[in-house]
Amino acid sequence: MKLTLLTVSCGLAAVLAAPLEGRADYAVHSSHFVPSGWTKAGKAHADQVLKLRIGLKQGNFQALEEDLLEVSHPDHERYGKHLSSDEIHSHVAPSEAALDAVHQWLGGHDIFADQLEYSAPKDWVMVSLPISKVEKLLDTEYHQYEHIDGTQVVRTTQYSLPRSLQGHVDIVAPTNYFGNPKFFGSTVRIAEGSIPNTEIAASSLASSAAPLGCLSTAVTLACVRSLYQTIDYKPKVPNKNYVGITNYLNQTPSDVDFRAYMTTQRPDANPNYIFTRQIIAGAANDQTMPGIEADLDVEAVGGIAYPTRFTSYSTGGSPPFTPDLATPTDTNEPYLTWLDYVLKQKDVPYVISTSYGDDEQSVPQDYATRVCNELAQLGAKGVTLLFSSGDFGVGASGDCVSNDGKNTPRFLPAFPASCPYVTTIGGTMDFSPEVVAKDGGYVPGSGFSNYFPRPSYQDAAVSSYLSSIGTLNQPYYNASGRAYPDIAAQSVRFVINNMAAPNLVDGTSVASPISAGVLTLVNDALIAAGKPPLGFLNPMLYSKKGAGFTDITSGTVTGCNATTPGFPARKGWDAASGFGTPNFKAIRASLGV
Repeated sequence: MKLTLLTVSCGLAAVLAAPLEGRADYAVHSSHFVPSGWTKAGKAHADQVLKLRIGLKQGNFQALEEDLLEVSHPDHERYGKHLSSDEIHSHVAPSEAALDAVHQWLGGHDIFADQLEYSAPKDWVMVSLPISKVEKLLDTEYHQYEHIDGTQVVRTTQYSLPRSLQGHVDIVAPTNYFGNPKFFGSTVRIAEGSIPNTEIAASSLASSAAPLGCLSTAVTLACVRSLYQTIDYKPKVPNKNYVGITNYLNQTPSDVDFRAYMTTQRPDANPNYIFTRQIIAGAANDQTMPGIEADLDVEAVGGIAYPTRFTSYSTGGSPPFTPDLATPTDTNEPYLTWLDYVLKQKDVPYVISTSYGDDEQSVPQDYATRVCNELAQLGAKGVTLLFSSGDFGVGASGDCVSNDGKNTPRFLPAFPASCPYVTTIGGTMDFSPEVVAKDGGYVPGSGFSNYFPRPSYQDAAVSSYLSSIGTLNQPYYNASGRAYPDIAAQSVRFVINNMAAPNLVDGTSVASPISAGVLTLVNDALIAAGKPPLGFLNPMLYSKKGAGFTDITSGTVTGCNATTPGFPARKGWDAASGFGTPNFKAIRASLGV
């Protein structure tokens, strides 16, 4: 929203008119080398406009984190008493001193209140400015940089801020985070092999020779619903419940594909059942070229959670990016843009699935930290956030090196999978028993964060697992980092409909929406019983030692190269499959519903 001078807090008009501090009072805030593959092509055009985002230091994030953990732990007296938006804003709003300092800085450059936009708690200040003015603000120079593939971006290698802002501002973007906004396609993969007849009614699957009507050649919705014990559950309060999926990079789901999918896979469904759409920041909504990722998400979620109301978020734009060997061009998604939007909404889904991610090291740490903190706000509101763990095991083949110029061999954790305030979903295959997935080049992601320390709720489970594997891979990962995945689900040869044709897909982008569908039905049972929704799942999940989830004890997550052993499955939590796959009836029993 924009503020006029009349709506700004007391004293702002005077602050904005204050003179600019001298350059001697500036200090370097951030510096970064030009990543490999980029060359300077010339000075940036002075009149080119950038939308500058200034991230102010949040007032008391530690208090928000404490509240989040308390309302999410089943043994705490505050369990289920999720925070209101006002309560969250009171924790993350910047100090008046921080706002005044930023306003004074901007006012000294003739940037006034009616030009500014703010996030709801005012911890972000946004303004669109020509590069010439941004350069003066940041005491820097912007240049055009060209990638070897021909892509051009405008960046700087170093920027400065007034010393008076050093304790008040976390990040400013876009600055020295290089990127190449090419389509990534998220984690979805087309499975190898031929596609059998998938025009098969759910009722006909019971006669299959495979357990629970499941076929390893094509995993149908009926198979998943049987396997995870939801097939005979009829939602009681579908209009009081709510689930969502996110899409980026111009991915959009097709109404036609969804309805065709439901006709074959959920013939009991009302033909008018459909998701709503929320288009953010100019995202595409091209129904003639629907994305396979977007179709997968709505079909898996809607197929399991029917007739629960649900929504699809489509967000445009690209965030900061630091290339590495595995992700040499900009494949990030605009997490902050989506978060700014959804945190302002009054009606937010109780479960949200996201099947996108990046190498953690390709995301600047200050940016990743800020995104993770924003995700914590949603968790505090009572939202269960699910993220895919990735599709390349502990790292893509041949690319397991650091991108700090030292090329140190190491595993590559994923983000936002590594954020401690989300539930990260790994992948399985087969049925009796399920095992850690592996299909062609697909191996579910797994790892230990290099950015985020291990949260206390994980200590016992992760310590036990690390003891069981001893020194395996010890030089290549951060044993004290946040470990993932937390749980897992089916992720190989799942049947979907895209572009009016059946497809089989692999990936943890299958597992995440499947998990979202199952957990949405858990919320249905909770809400019908007069109880609050699950909210941030992890404190309960780890305190109950995975109660309600089927332990996966066979298989290994590999990656990097053919000789890398990766992380094996073990009894209890492991870095290959977390606590295992959801059993709807067992989860309900563990929750007393």
